Amino acid sequence: MRRLLVLALLLAATPLPAAERGRFEVSVLIDGLPAPEYPFRDRTYVEALRGRAFTIRLSNPTDQRVAVALSLDGLNVVDAKRTTAAQATKWILAPGQTVEIPGWQVSGSTSRRFFFTDTGHSYAKWIGDTRNVGTIEAVFFREKARPPQAVGQGSSVSPLRERAAEGTVEGGTPSAAPEADRFAATGIGERTSFPVRWVRFEEDPVASASISLRYEYRRELIRLGVLSGEGDLYARDRGRGFEREYAPDPDRRR
Repeated sequence: MRRLLVLALLLAATPLPAAERGRFEVSVLIDGLPAPEYPFRDRTYVEALRGRAFTIRLSNPTDQRVAVALSLDGLNVVDAKRTTAAQATKWILAPGQTVEIPGWQVSGSTSRRFFFTDTGHSYAKWIGDTRNVGTIEAVFFREKARPPQAVGQGSSVSPLRERAAEGTVEGGTPSAAPEADRFAATGIGERTSFPVRWVRFEEDPVASASISLRYEYRRELIRLGVLSGEGDLYARDRGRGFEREYAPDPDRRR
């Protein structure tokens, strides 16, 4: 039985829109609105807006509680540790609940807001591990089914145990290249009230879903080919010596 995190407003579950029922959801919200997502090859990208705060929305469309391991820049947003999803401290969502995580949870009552910044000024840089900046990943676990009990049989509940995460944050790589320090990452911003409490929860060892997002500044999205380029430099780069045309066919002009 693990000690896991649950939102204090657990009973105030927000119903999901009809279009979102039947699937788990992870999305980035900027100014309260979902950021556009850009599927590209085998990934989904979001544009990072330098200096802007954002929240991460998690949705549970099922009729049972689920535990969600949520990492940002490779760090668990609850304790900033790097572990496997199974070992991670998790958020508990009630049936049909959707919630917005505003920041890094620094106490039982306070979080510090997420905001987009350069890697050189990010929370991951301060922690000392920038290998996974630009990533958001949520892994969903259903609650483990309890065996039926005969009428009158007392239930045996294991005492709550605090289990330290197995794995530590490894030291960052030696002085990153200047360009790498300019890539998008997440900072640790102003404090905001976000009360939480610890609860008992035993998850199924097999994850039900895993959702990943990548975020980058526009210049990187253009370089990767996710977005079309803009401006003179892009037009210059698209120039070529000959146009791809064929000889005119008189019959096509009749």
